[in-house]
Amino acid sequence: TMEKDLAEITATEEAAIKDFEAMMAAKAKETESLGGAIEAKTERLGKVGIEIVELKEEVSDTTKAMEDDKKFLADLAKNCGTKEKEWEVRSAMRAEELLALAETIKILNDDDALELFKKTLPSPSLLQLKVSAKAVRQRAMRVLRTASGAHDPRLGSVLLALAGKSGGFEKVLAMVDEMVTLLGSEQKADDDKKAYCEASIDKAEDEQKVLDQSLADTEKAIADAKETVAKLTEEIAALIKGIKDLDKAVAEATETRKEENE
Repeated sequence: TMEKDLAEITATEEAAIKDFEAMMAAKAKETESLGGAIEAKTERLGKVGIEIVELKEEVSDTTKAMEDDKKFLADLAKNCGTKEKEWEVRSAMRAEELLALAETIKILNDDDALELFKKTLPSPSLLQLKVSAKAVRQRAMRVLRTASGAHDPRLGSVLLALAGKSGGFEKVLAMVDEMVTLLGSEQKADDDKKAYCEASIDKAEDEQKVLDQSLADTEKAIADAKETVAKLTEEIAALIKGIKDLDKAVAEATETRKEENE
């Protein structure tokens, strides 16, 4: 009957409307989800872009610091190298001076020759004793003059004291002891400066290694960030395509619905 046919048509139409509305709601929800994902990934993309800029600035700063440190290290190594040669010359000179002073002390303190001289004579005269003391002085002076540091004014003072005609060796020995102490102090000061120089070079080299590692880490971080940008760009493009496909599907479904109602 007509009423039955009309009821079936109406039911079919209502079902079609319901399906169309459900599909449109689902498409709208999916489009909203895709839009949210695009927004989140775009925001992330912007942050990564800023991170790359900051990392590049860090690379620039680190590179400049490395150049400054390399120059400092080169200058330090050059200066320390020059000073080390000077230290070696001074140390060798001091060693010769100390050896000469030690021999001088031995000569001046060695009374064996003088005692032997005294025993060879029944009663040695004052003149004979003076001659023996003079020989000791001359021997000590020859030893001092052989030292490479004979130009040292302090050695010159000791030589002048030895050349004196009067008095014993006490004054000379005191001068020699004082000079030995001074040379030892100077050697320690040079050793300390050398150790400081070597420690400074080691520290600068360690800092250079830290900067090298920091630069390598930063460059890797930039590479990783660029890879993230590429991946996000690809994902955003896929999401945009998904929205376009949904829009197309909605448009086709709407057109189909219109045709069904004509």
